[in-house]
Amino acid sequence: MTPNDANGALPPDQRPFRVLVIAGSDRRQYNCPGVDSKARTLALRVVDRLPQEWEIDLEDLGNVYGRARIQSCNACVSTAMSLCVWPCNCYEPDNRDEPDLMWDLDMYARLDLADAWIVIGPVNWYGPSSNLKLMFDRMVCMNGGNPREDLIGHKDPERAMQLERSPEWEALSVNHLEGRTAAFLCYGDGGGTELDDDGRPTMLRHKQYFDPAREPFENMRDAYAPLVWQCRYGGVEVPDDLWTYEQFGDGELYSDNQAEDLERRPEVIAAVNQWADRIVAFVAKKGRVSPGQYRAYGYTAPRHRMADLKLKWRSLRMSAGHAPAGSSPARQDDAGLNRDATFKPARGEGEKLRDD
Repeated sequence: MTPNDANGALPPDQRPFRVLVIAGSDRRQYNCPGVDSKARTLALRVVDRLPQEWEIDLEDLGNVYGRARIQSCNACVSTAMSLCVWPCNCYEPDNRDEPDLMWDLDMYARLDLADAWIVIGPVNWYGPSSNLKLMFDRMVCMNGGNPREDLIGHKDPERAMQLERSPEWEALSVNHLEGRTAAFLCYGDGGGTELDDDGRPTMLRHKQYFDPAREPFENMRDAYAPLVWQCRYGGVEVPDDLWTYEQFGDGELYSDNQAEDLERRPEVIAAVNQWADRIVAFVAKKGRVSPGQYRAYGYTAPRHRMADLKLKWRSLRMSAGHAPAGSSPARQDDAGLNRDATFKPARGEGEKLRDD
């Protein structure tokens, strides 16, 4: 069933189940490399296998020419947990200066609306794809993020530090997407044809540094462990049997291991079908998820023109070497730690050093 966002306002027992399916490869035919990914093909297969009376929301995070990218997390949590706003306010929809796909695709609301997330993606250099990692980095705000940006003047670090130490913070800092289910299927090409009989790259000059016996991981599904554990940390259930890895194309050319080649791998198709069936059984038995107190669905970011002007003035004073008294940047300045006073922060550090 095509998703109807209006159903998100209904009580759980009056709306259909809703599932968000995410294809997490960076590849798309509408950008380099000009070929769609296996993640997309597998995601569409799973979509077709899910109960069609469920609302099925599908998103392909692949790179499309001219489309915004997922901006990186600014690690606000490391300044103060209360500086990390739910949903993320480091970026905003349709912003020309910092276009952000998370907001442009309304991903926070769609994650909120879903009872379950189904994530399919490749293993790239022993980890998830760049876009999946970026998305989950930006989801840190679901784990205790601040739902009241008005209490910190939109993005004032000093006010955020003060709020984090206050008695009221404990009631605000909750897991906003707790109770949902997440399922992960990661997959890998079997090394192409560049490995020798010992499992080392044939073109490697210093082979002693590459010991196949020490190669991460013993179980390759652990390449997605950071994403799984982030979910579990925030109360999103990831049952062990819904977290799996498939490998195919061992010893074959990469060009012979495309989406169209999956059909000649019946064991892979069977494994994916069984994984999808386990997801359906778990989600149906568990039931629909009640929304949290502070929702991304229906959220409208408040206007913060005056707050932005105050923060701009703060930034200009810091550029001149006058950080707010008692602030963390001021203490760092006094200790000679970061030496970051500059009116040209967009320039590279090496470029600035050469001008000194």
